[in-house]
Amino acid sequence: MRLVIARCSVDYAGRLTAHLPSAPRLLLIKADGSVSIHADDRAYKPLNWMSPPCTLKEGDGVWTVVNKAGEKLIITLEEVLHDSSHELGVDPGLIKDGVEAHLQELLADRIETLGAGWTLIRREYPTAIGPVDILCRDADGGTVAVEIKRRGEIDGVEQLTRYLELLNRDPHLAPVKGVFAAQEIKPQARVLATDRGISCAVLDYDGLRGIEDDKLRLF
Repeated sequence: MRLVIARCSVDYAGRLTAHLPSAPRLLLIKADGSVSIHADDRAYKPLNWMSPPCTLKEGDGVWTVVNKAGEKLIITLEEVLHDSSHELGVDPGLIKDGVEAHLQELLADRIETLGAGWTLIRREYPTAIGPVDILCRDADGGTVAVEIKRRGEIDGVEQLTRYLELLNRDPHLAPVKGVFAAQEIKPQARVLATDRGISCAVLDYDGLRGIEDDKLRLF
């Protein structure tokens, strides 16, 4: 991971145009190729970013980041205050809480909850940035990636979006659709998911547990 703190301005050219005037900012370049621009607020969310696959070309005071769709981030550096790189290694991934892990187990066992004729491929399907919770097939044989959260928020949609970008590079799986599943889905997360073509599913944890109890009961 490379961390650059610099006074810079940023221009985005793609489906729309956007401009960030000159100010000190953190430029974050990850090993997956992503580039994001951060201010000293907004918690984890960047001011602007480019998801992989994309290429970064460093010129004389100007960085140009281009993705496969031809969209561009043009970063004009006025003063570099810090520039360092750090090898983080392979991340062990998020350890889910008990409810979330149990939701994954229950849903994988009863994947038809998401649709009649759906079948499980596997749980914790590996990608280069971590495992997606469930990979399955719908009734038409299409591949579907399911990300499960106890509470569905925007960061969960962003996480599933990154998984889908990687999974859709595999010709044996593509095209891969996404389902964002949670006990509760925030309105903003639902809007973002819909905008990105991701379906939402509200899970009834107690209901799934009840189904499980019925299945295991002898009499």
